[in-house]
Amino acid sequence: MQDTLILGGHEFTSRFILGSGKFSLELMRAAVEDAGAQIVTLALRRANEGGIANILDYIPEGVTLLPNTSGARTADEAVRIARLARACGCGDFIKIEVVHDSKYLLPDNYETIRATEVLAKEGFVVLPYMYPDLNAARDLVSAGAAAVMPLGAPIGSNKGLCTRDFIKILIDEIDLPVIVDAGIGRPSQACEAMELGAAACMVNTAIATAGDVPHMAHAFKQAIEAGRAAYLSGLGRVRETASASSPLTGFLEA
Repeated sequence: MQDTLILGGHEFTSRFILGSGKFSLELMRAAVEDAGAQIVTLALRRANEGGIANILDYIPEGVTLLPNTSGARTADEAVRIARLARACGCGDFIKIEVVHDSKYLLPDNYETIRATEVLAKEGFVVLPYMYPDLNAARDLVSAGAAAVMPLGAPIGSNKGLCTRDFIKILIDEIDLPVIVDAGIGRPSQACEAMELGAAACMVNTAIATAGDVPHMAHAFKQAIEAGRAAYLSGLGRVRETASASSPLTGFLEA
């Protein structure tokens, strides 16, 4: 059976979502191809129709666009940006980002829930970026989200899974795909997130700031696939004491 990621009725064979906010445009196509990503985020301000540097010209055909509401400070602003993105031809997928904390850039869960409820009723496939709080996640499920996207660490920090335990609670307790977003800095951290049972990972800064962008994109692709395979296989038990992999007695009984 093929292992697919299902978001709003759409199927994807890749569980790697590529963020594009910090990429140089000339590396965008190479990164997408090496990552094997089927979903790419973009900020509406970078899709300027007819502009000299239009990011849409650098994303291969067949890739699903995931516009985000970057810059929104309230639910109302996020809703307006989402509607504008759909009117510009970016489709029905939308990543809700509502941030009014300028120091730590933490998402406002309350405003995110409000925006999700409005846009889900309008037929959007809503993927909300959120702080990993179980009560907020449950409210997002009720609001009609297609998935939840908890942060692993502050956005752009490359610190890894600082919120690991809280993300695991979401994975265990809610009946929606959990996509780890923000803060993942190394392929090994993406692998760990997938081993926990995350449905997918979104990565931007760790790839965009790498010395070799295409190679790092490929490394993340392999790590996410390995983590997913490990999760599906069932990880071995953890013991507090040693346990020999081969018996220490009975060699001569035969």
